[in-house]
Amino acid sequence: MPAMNVLALVKDRERYLFLYDDDSAATLLKTLGKFAADPECSFTWYDAAVLSQKVRKLRQQAESERS
Repeated sequence: MPAMNVLALVKDRERYLFLYDDDSAATLLKTLGKFAADPECSFTWYDAAVLSQKVRKLRQQAESERS
């Protein structure tokens, strides 16, 4: 069973919570971009960049642990 990862962002009264496994990290990165591109959403490109960096860092850690 693949491990589930949790990514969270709290902005004022809004909360963004993303659950994903290692195989769906690329899909998550695309989803972050879609949220950032939505003008009706308070999720910004900066938020997407910060969370994307966190996803990449977690992927690198997981790969190094497997080696």
